[in-house]
Amino acid sequence: MWLRFYTNHGQKLELPKFVGMQLEKALEIAESKSFILQVEDSVFIVGKPGGLITDQTPKSGSLVKENRKIYITVTKYNTETVKVSDLPTMYGNAFDQKKTELKYRDIECVVKDYAYDPGEPNHILEVYYKGELIISKDGRRDEVVIDKGSTLECIVSRRDGGDVTIPDLRCLEVEEARFILESSKIQVGDIIKKGTNEPDAVLYIVAQSPPYDGISNIKMGEKINITVSSVKPDDCL
Repeated sequence: MWLRFYTNHGQKLELPKFVGMQLEKALEIAESKSFILQVEDSVFIVGKPGGLITDQTPKSGSLVKENRKIYITVTKYNTETVKVSDLPTMYGNAFDQKKTELKYRDIECVVKDYAYDPGEPNHILEVYYKGELIISKDGRRDEVVIDKGSTLECIVSRRDGGDVTIPDLRCLEVEEARFILESSKIQVGDIIKKGTNEPDAVLYIVAQSPPYDGISNIKMGEKINITVSSVKPDDCL
């Protein structure tokens, strides 16, 4: 305690807490107490202003002599950047995995939209930065510079949502039609029964909506409504 409050030359003073303080203010306090602040390192922290002290050695509360050098770490004033060429391979890779990898680089990654792809679901098909396409099946723009703390937007694959030609279901038995639709990732919708049918009767499709024309498409996951009858149409083989 005597050392702590002794006021002659060679006295020991309690070191203030500089962590969390702006460098300019810390320099004023250090000068008033005859300390010397020396920047030992600088780091970039997303969302933090430049010149903010994040660490100090010795720690606050330590007893040190006048003119002691205090080594500090401060945040950088300029935003750090990453080139697209330095990013991990993203096209064709699992979104969740790449999102985690980018987070370690202080870059956020979000799903912008989904698109049909016959491959594995939840894989990256396209990547956008500030509204511009930077990665796709056609390649990537390696020269683009990305600010740390910013966000990449991804188009991610899914197995439903693709277009398929509307199949011709007329004349087919219901179970046969159901199998065909499921293989194309289309569902049977409403089933309208025409005429009087026995409980165990074989039912044939006599009409469908949307109709078959050999040209029109339907999206995977959508439904086709059918009209059925136990009487097979005369023009069916």
